[in-house]
Amino acid sequence: MLILLPPSEGKTPPLTGDPVDLGALTNPGLTRHRRAVLTALRRASARRDALTTLGVGASLADEVARNTRLDVEPAGRAADVYSGVLYAAAHLSSLEDEAADRARTSVVTVSALWGAVGPDDRIPAYRLSMGTDLPPIGPLAQSWRPHLESALAPRALGDVVVDCRSAPYVAAWRPARGTDWVTVRVLRELDGRRSVVSHNAKHTRGLLVRYLLTRAGEPPRSSEDVHKAAHELVGTTLLDATHTTSTSGGSVLELVVG
Repeated sequence: MLILLPPSEGKTPPLTGDPVDLGALTNPGLTRHRRAVLTALRRASARRDALTTLGVGASLADEVARNTRLDVEPAGRAADVYSGVLYAAAHLSSLEDEAADRARTSVVTVSALWGAVGPDDRIPAYRLSMGTDLPPIGPLAQSWRPHLESALAPRALGDVVVDCRSAPYVAAWRPARGTDWVTVRVLRELDGRRSVVSHNAKHTRGLLVRYLLTRAGEPPRSSEDVHKAAHELVGTTLLDATHTTSTSGGSVLELVVG
């Protein structure tokens, strides 16, 4: 099982610790491009037009300023730094024993800055989204695509990919056609009608991730296994869980909440 997560917009800056060591992060084949993006981000964040370039408002000026110091800022476990809605529901930082081991081997956060990191990788808090056109790198999703293909395609081969990412991060790497790839969608049912939800979707995906990592028995090895595991939540967390083939490749797991 390979679980793909987006980074959270909300991040908790570590208060102490050594700075990030790019060479110590998982997927060392990404180190060279990580360094190039990090350098470009530091320079762009120091410019007068930094907020415009990064597509953020004035309220995030302090976070953009932190980008200029990422080589000296304290780094902490990605499971602690990413602290948004999905991660709060998944509680990756509290996993223990077999569940923690499963997370180390299964969970990958696809990042605009780091490419792909695991829960134990030590990173600083930063502000950068995959939809950014970062000079001189260019559109980040496009720039990361060949590097993530090299890093993630071998890992996905022969396994099931559980994809909880948002569209900009899917654009950075899509599993090859034929991969057992499950995209997780969340729907709300109200008065018998179902509609797509956004904010609550992150929470529900986080609950699914937590369950896949902590449930007893072997981890899922196929999309059918993922659907069976999700269906175990029907009646508690979920109203329904359905699994259908996608026309764009792979399949879709729809989680229905009330």
